[in-house]
Amino acid sequence: MSEHFFLALSICLLGPVSAAELEVGKGGKISLTADKLYLHVMHDGRSIKVQRVQDPDYVLKGYFAKTARKCPPFCIHPIEVDPRVKTVGEVEVFEFMENELRDGKGLLIDARTSQWFRRGTIPGSINIPFTVLSGDAENQEMIEALQRFGVKRRGNVGFFTQKMEKVGFFDGKLKTEKWDFSNAKDLIVWCNGPACGQSPRAIKGLLGVGYPADKIYYYRGGMQMWQLWGLTVVVPQK
Repeated sequence: MSEHFFLALSICLLGPVSAAELEVGKGGKISLTADKLYLHVMHDGRSIKVQRVQDPDYVLKGYFAKTARKCPPFCIHPIEVDPRVKTVGEVEVFEFMENELRDGKGLLIDARTSQWFRRGTIPGSINIPFTVLSGDAENQEMIEALQRFGVKRRGNVGFFTQKMEKVGFFDGKLKTEKWDFSNAKDLIVWCNGPACGQSPRAIKGLLGVGYPADKIYYYRGGMQMWQLWGLTVVVPQK
């Protein structure tokens, strides 16, 4: 049997496998896009090759292949979280990986709980659970997350400065009374897929503290669509 068969079998039976085991596609013809066979992304200090399973008979099985889930809580969510936030698909995620993520200007946010993250994640992602991003804005974990995103906490802002910012001066549109979003990174936020409410809650939490909507992107397909396309999943190192 071919190595591709064993790769597909391992994914079906064991779930996501480590990136080191995903050595498929050598000379293969199942590309990411019409003009891109694969790409590389840094994940936890390692270069990960993102590609599709090359076995044309590969079929998704397991948790993400299930179609019958009780609603609620597993209800299909709207295509938009908020009209100000752009929803993106896999191709946009690829482009983000090769540009904003590579250049340090953006972050892929796995907004699921840590238990889900440990089972496997999209390469290049960091785990900031939705419980942190949708929680109390004064919670230390939320503060640390925002700072990790390039946001700065502000001290006392003078009366004159406040007035000028409100009319658009001093990058006022990127600042609140408590936070300076001038250097905030672009974020793609995702969770388990169209029936997952974790990333929408995270996005709403970020908007609630003033994070610029044009710096947030919603990958609605999440892990379910990522695995449906047979794309590389990496199991975080312990």
